[in-house]
Amino acid sequence: MLKNSAGKRFMFRYVPDVFRKQYAETEEEADRWYTDPDNNRRPPELLPRDEVARAINNEVKEGRGSPSGGVFLDIASRLPAEEVKRRLPSMYHQFKELAGVDITKEPMEVGPTCHYVMGGVEVDPDTAATAGTVQGLFAAGEVSGGMHGSNRLGGNSLSDLLVFGKRAGEHAASYTDALPSRPRVAQSDVDAAVETALAPLSRDGGENPYTLQQDLQAVMGDLVGIIRRKGELEESLVRLAELRERVAKVSAAGGRRYNPGWHLALDLRNMLVVSECTAKAALEREESRGGHTREDFPAMQPEWRQVNLVCSLDGDKVRLEQKPLPKMRPELIQLFDRTELSKYLTDEELAEFDALAEEAAK
Repeated sequence: MLKNSAGKRFMFRYVPDVFRKQYAETEEEADRWYTDPDNNRRPPELLPRDEVARAINNEVKEGRGSPSGGVFLDIASRLPAEEVKRRLPSMYHQFKELAGVDITKEPMEVGPTCHYVMGGVEVDPDTAATAGTVQGLFAAGEVSGGMHGSNRLGGNSLSDLLVFGKRAGEHAASYTDALPSRPRVAQSDVDAAVETALAPLSRDGGENPYTLQQDLQAVMGDLVGIIRRKGELEESLVRLAELRERVAKVSAAGGRRYNPGWHLALDLRNMLVVSECTAKAALEREESRGGHTREDFPAMQPEWRQVNLVCSLDGDKVRLEQKPLPKMRPELIQLFDRTELSKYLTDEELAEFDALAEEAAK
């Protein structure tokens, strides 16, 4: 169970209306669910993780958070010590060794963090070929975007990887087999890439890459986090521009052999690009949907469901454009349960879905 600093189970106050019939309204019913799930509703701590994350964030914001800025997760009162160790061996040892907390006897502090990137490289759904200007590039898994919509269901990442990994591999092989010749890379491009890669090792007086990474994490965590606001998103873009100038002068100690600092120095540029894409898209999308929550635009807006936000590089500048969402295929529409969709779509969106479903059934 989750408790705030006052020792109260707070999740009962954060059950959205669309889930209210499925989750317990009292602690007594929630407790009975563990031994009699057929006749009692689930505890609200088991709501979708974006809902739990928002609830935790709000408790912290209102001054009821734990000392480290989260809340307390108590499993000691639910399971015997040996059962905890058997089912959660890694968690038990990590808390014991790193935090000095015995989770078989006392609550642990938990809080929301970045777990998964639902956006990614734009790919063709049938071939996994990227939609950009680089021919012969294929992407699958978390690096690709579009599979999970506004919120990923638990377990779907593995399914995504298996299905689209197979498609990417097959079509990459077909692509190379069909090439009339193997194009050669210009030596000037190779020389430029080598110079860029080696630059942090030869640069004097630059900043430590780990310091820059920590500053980037702070910007994204504080300003582009779970609950987003226009002013903070605009500030994040200013801070990211400042970081870009600092990263351009990054230096790494040591040599080429096993040098994680050097690798990080090279990765920082890509981290900044992804961060800027995320911040710009979050600022542009003036609604709340799935894992994206705008405090200043708390409701879903039907017009935004029809829009994908796509970033691309124009030189060294990130360009953001709105693209219409591809029309869903009829065979896919028929797989959806309308009752489930009613939890997530507005009335206008449901009417559109009904029209598409009727057309698909013809």
